[in-house]
Amino acid sequence: SVLQKKRVCAYARVSTDSRRQEDSLENQMETYERLITGNPEYEFIGVFADQGISGYCENRPQFQRMMEKARAGEIDLIITKSISRFARNTVTVLKFARELKKLGVGIFFEEQNINTLSGDGEMMLAVLASFAQEESRSM
Repeated sequence: SVLQKKRVCAYARVSTDSRRQEDSLENQMETYERLITGNPEYEFIGVFADQGISGYCENRPQFQRMMEKARAGEIDLIITKSISRFARNTVTVLKFARELKKLGVGIFFEEQNINTLSGDGEMMLAVLASFAQEESRSM
Protein backbone atom coordinates (compact mmCIF):
# COMPACT_ATOMS: atom_id res chain seq x y z
CA SER A 1 0.00 0.00 0.00
CA VAL A 2 0.98 3.62 -0.46
CA LEU A 3 0.75 4.19 3.28
CA GLN A 4 3.43 1.79 4.36
CA LYS A 5 3.00 0.99 8.02
CA LYS A 6 5.96 1.75 10.25
CA ARG A 7 7.45 -1.42 11.69
CA VAL A 8 7.75 -0.62 15.35
CA CYS A 9 9.20 -2.39 18.37
CA ALA A 10 9.96 -1.36 21.93
CA TYR A 11 12.95 -1.90 24.13
CA ALA A 12 12.61 -2.23 27.91
CA ARG A 13 15.11 -2.97 30.60
CA VAL A 14 14.94 -3.42 34.35
CA SER A 15 18.09 -3.41 36.35
CA THR A 16 17.51 -6.12 38.92
CA ASP A 17 16.12 -9.60 39.14
CA SER A 18 13.62 -8.90 41.90
CA ARG A 19 10.06 -10.16 41.62
CA ARG A 20 8.69 -6.62 41.69
CA GLN A 21 10.91 -5.61 38.82
CA GLU A 22 9.82 -8.68 36.93
CA ASP A 23 6.20 -7.57 37.27
CA SER A 24 7.17 -4.10 36.22
CA LEU A 25 8.90 -5.51 33.15
CA GLU A 26 5.82 -7.51 32.20
CA ASN A 27 3.68 -4.40 32.68
CA GLN A 28 6.01 -2.40 30.49
CA MET A 29 5.89 -5.06 27.80
CA GLU A 30 2.09 -5.14 27.83
CA THR A 31 1.89 -1.36 27.81
CA TYR A 32 4.20 -1.16 24.80
CA GLU A 33 2.33 -3.85 22.95
CA ARG A 34 -0.95 -1.98 23.49
CA LEU A 35 0.62 1.32 22.53
CA ILE A 36 2.01 -0.04 19.26
CA THR A 37 -0.87 -2.29 18.22
CA GLY A 38 -3.26 0.55 19.06
CA ASN A 39 -1.67 2.80 16.46
CA PRO A 40 -3.09 2.14 12.97
CA GLU A 41 0.10 3.47 11.40
CA TYR A 42 2.25 0.95 13.23
CA GLU A 43 2.96 -2.69 12.61
CA PHE A 44 3.92 -4.41 15.88
CA ILE A 45 7.31 -6.12 15.64
CA GLY A 46 7.71 -7.01 19.29
CA VAL A 47 8.98 -5.90 22.65
CA PHE A 48 12.58 -6.67 23.44
CA ALA A 49 13.27 -6.75 27.16
CA ASP A 50 16.36 -7.43 29.17
CA GLN A 51 16.23 -8.10 32.85
CA GLY A 52 18.63 -8.08 35.74
CA ILE A 53 21.40 -6.87 33.53
CA SER A 54 23.25 -3.71 34.34
CA GLY A 55 23.40 -1.27 31.48
CA TYR A 56 27.17 -1.14 31.85
CA CYS A 57 27.45 -4.67 30.78
CA GLU A 58 27.16 -5.24 27.06
CA ASN A 59 25.59 -8.63 27.59
CA ARG A 60 22.05 -7.70 26.69
CA PRO A 61 20.74 -10.56 24.55
CA GLN A 62 17.40 -8.94 23.71
CA PHE A 63 19.04 -5.65 22.85
CA GLN A 64 21.40 -7.52 20.54
CA ARG A 65 18.49 -9.36 18.92
CA MET A 66 16.74 -6.08 18.31
CA MET A 67 19.90 -4.60 16.77
CA GLU A 68 20.22 -7.62 14.49
CA LYS A 69 16.65 -7.13 13.29
CA ALA A 70 17.33 -3.45 12.70
CA ARG A 71 20.46 -4.30 10.71
CA ALA A 72 18.42 -6.79 8.70
CA GLY A 73 16.02 -4.00 7.77
CA GLU A 74 13.08 -5.36 9.73
CA ILE A 75 12.50 -2.36 12.03
CA ASP A 76 11.69 1.30 11.33
CA LEU A 77 11.24 2.65 14.84
CA ILE A 78 12.24 1.66 18.36
CA ILE A 79 10.29 3.06 21.29
CA THR A 80 12.01 3.16 24.66
CA LYS A 81 11.25 4.85 27.95
CA SER A 82 14.33 6.98 28.31
CA ILE A 83 17.91 7.45 27.27
CA SER A 84 19.12 5.70 30.41
CA ARG A 85 16.90 2.67 29.75
CA PHE A 86 18.27 2.32 26.26
CA ALA A 87 21.82 2.14 27.54
CA ARG A 88 23.54 3.01 30.77
CA ASN A 89 26.18 5.30 29.43
CA THR A 90 26.07 8.04 26.88
CA VAL A 91 28.84 6.60 24.75
CA THR A 92 26.80 3.44 24.17
CA VAL A 93 23.56 5.31 23.50
CA LEU A 94 25.34 7.46 20.98
CA LYS A 95 27.04 4.57 19.26
CA PHE A 96 23.78 2.70 18.69
CA ALA A 97 21.71 5.81 17.93
CA ARG A 98 24.17 6.73 15.18
CA GLU A 99 24.28 3.25 13.74
CA LEU A 100 20.48 3.04 13.73
CA LYS A 101 20.19 6.47 12.16
CA LYS A 102 22.46 5.36 9.32
CA LEU A 103 20.14 2.40 8.87
CA GLY A 104 17.18 4.79 8.78
CA VAL A 105 15.85 3.47 12.08
CA GLY A 106 14.56 6.00 14.60
CA ILE A 107 14.61 5.72 18.36
CA PHE A 108 11.82 7.44 20.21
CA PHE A 109 12.69 8.29 23.81
CA GLU A 110 9.39 8.74 25.63
CA GLU A 111 10.61 10.71 28.65
CA GLN A 112 12.58 13.11 26.49
CA ASN A 113 9.85 13.08 23.82
CA ILE A 114 12.48 12.98 21.11
CA ASN A 115 12.85 10.95 17.95
CA THR A 116 16.48 10.59 16.82
CA LEU A 117 15.41 11.05 13.19
CA SER A 118 13.94 14.50 13.85
CA GLY A 119 15.74 17.82 14.01
CA ASP A 120 15.45 17.81 17.80
CA GLY A 121 16.92 14.34 17.78
CA GLU A 122 19.91 15.60 15.85
CA MET A 123 20.47 18.23 18.50
CA MET A 124 20.02 15.72 21.28
CA LEU A 125 22.66 13.45 19.73
CA ALA A 126 25.05 16.39 19.52
CA VAL A 127 24.46 17.17 23.19
CA LEU A 128 24.92 13.51 24.08
CA ALA A 129 28.16 13.45 22.12
CA SER A 130 29.61 16.21 24.27
CA PHE A 131 28.45 14.41 27.44
CA ALA A 132 30.02 11.22 26.14
CA GLN A 133 33.36 12.95 25.75
CA GLU A 134 33.22 14.21 29.31
CA GLU A 135 32.18 10.79 30.53
CA SER A 136 35.02 8.94 28.89
CA ARG A 137 37.47 11.52 30.17
CA SER A 138 36.37 11.15 33.78
CA MET A 139 36.31 7.34 33.76
